[in-house]
Amino acid sequence: MRTIFKTLPVVALGAALALAACEPEKKAATYELPAIEDIVMYQVNPRVFAPDSSSPSSLQVVARRVDSIADLGVNVMWVMPIYPIGKEKSKNSPYSIVDYTAVNPSFGTIDDFKALVDSCHAHGMSIILDWVANHTAWDSKWLKEQGHKDWYTQDSLGNVIYTPGTDWTDVADLNYDNADMRAAMREAMLFWVKEVGIDGFRCDVADMVPTDFWKGAIDSLRAAAAPRKIVMLAEGNDKKNFVEAGFDMNYAWDFMHKFRDDVWAKGGSAKLVFECDSTEYAALPQGKVKMRFTTNHDESTHATPFGMFGGDRGAMAAWVATVFLHGGPLVYGSQEVGYEQPINFFHYVAVDWTAKPEIRNEYKQLIALLKTNPALLKGTYRALPDNDILAFVKSGAGQAESFLVLVNLRNAEHEIALPEFAGKKVTDMMTGREDDLDQKVDLQPYEYKILKL
Repeated sequence: MRTIFKTLPVVALGAALALAACEPEKKAATYELPAIEDIVMYQVNPRVFAPDSSSPSSLQVVARRVDSIADLGVNVMWVMPIYPIGKEKSKNSPYSIVDYTAVNPSFGTIDDFKALVDSCHAHGMSIILDWVANHTAWDSKWLKEQGHKDWYTQDSLGNVIYTPGTDWTDVADLNYDNADMRAAMREAMLFWVKEVGIDGFRCDVADMVPTDFWKGAIDSLRAAAAPRKIVMLAEGNDKKNFVEAGFDMNYAWDFMHKFRDDVWAKGGSAKLVFECDSTEYAALPQGKVKMRFTTNHDESTHATPFGMFGGDRGAMAAWVATVFLHGGPLVYGSQEVGYEQPINFFHYVAVDWTAKPEIRNEYKQLIALLKTNPALLKGTYRALPDNDILAFVKSGAGQAESFLVLVNLRNAEHEIALPEFAGKKVTDMMTGREDDLDQKVDLQPYEYKILKL
């Protein structure tokens, strides 16, 4: 007889009771940046927290939701750019920056942001800010008010240009051959660490900025923040830049595309996921982490996980496959309520934070499993062969516990042969149910199982 686990439409009551014992503590008296390998990050797009720019401001609304965000179990909040947005040649992008040390009035004030920083810290969360070092708005303070044309890339006629090879016509490209511009950029970053108390940066298009700038800036930031620690996340994929510049984390772009496009959408073998993971981590020094995600502000502009992965069940299966295998997990604000429509981050989009509580509870339970079982978050894995089910065993150094993770990547029932586990008593971590495994396990469409061996 084969062991068959029934798909649960929502998190089971027994699991909810088990989860209560490991829920994250609210309003910690102190906070400390978690070890890099322990980070579970949450991305805040201010324009989905408030329906428009009217009062209360977006930052005030985000601050009011810190309880809810912390309750998910995440420990680092990443806030997208909050700076004033350019009006010249504008697309209304938050990545078109007028002033690096000011706050966009439509988002609030610098005091609003300081209050958000304080609230995150009071809840035991660190907070990092999006940094855009490659370009500014055309009407930026540097270019228009201070007249630093030489701080920008110019064509043969002396005209400031947008970044070559892109369609970013709303921004002016910065010239990293200019030492004064580099110094001003570094000082602007230091302002947010020293004066506002943030815990690091997510650095936009980091691979388009010279490695030696990042190295000097990151060294200065760490020295200024000491003795507290900061985390530096690069939106980039260049291994040399990642390792030499001093970033702690960078994007797992290759993994995302291989998983979503080749394996999920085109039906490629699950073994391609393991091959891609091995390639991404090959020769990375100890402590470097690839951030794994199923969506972010760029991807959700085209489609949310609900649309990309075939509904709520597919979206959850995809997230488990992505973050339980290897890397630092990311939740983009809105995916925890199963938001279904694309979100254009150039504009305000109202999200109903009370929608689909069963999805939110599922994310909460999964994050709790990651944080309370080090083998699941940062252990090593052993891949098991199957084309349609991503199957692997996670275990941690020096720990007796190990876990069998099974994720059906298809919208159809599949079974996997597991002869080495035949007769093994396991506990389903999502339901609390104990059972003996047979030689084969059936998984329903987009079903996943996290089994304690």
